[in-house]
Amino acid sequence: MRVADVSRVKQDGVEVDVLVSPRSNRSGLEGFDEWRKRAILRVKSPPLDGRANKEVESYFREITRCKSKVTSGSTSHQKTVTITGDPGAIMDALEEAVNERCRQIG
Repeated sequence: MRVADVSRVKQDGVEVDVLVSPRSNRSGLEGFDEWRKRAILRVKSPPLDGRANKEVESYFREITRCKSKVTSGSTSHQKTVTITGDPGAIMDALEEAVNERCRQIG
């Protein structure tokens, strides 16, 4: 799978479907859930008081340098994150993050 399979380009940004795994020992993209068609994102924060959602938003803001917000699934493991900015630059940054993770895995 690729980032394009789990995201939708909008006029003012990109929506990304993610499956969040809270309380992980590290944060970052883990790969793709082909069954659910979502990117797997591990976060250290627990799903309490919106802490995991804030970490998800922070993660996408860090890798894309654009504003990000959980726009769907705030109380679920399955979320949609909307990233506002240049869609081409956002998709490039997301692809680079996935490629970096693949290089780390080996």
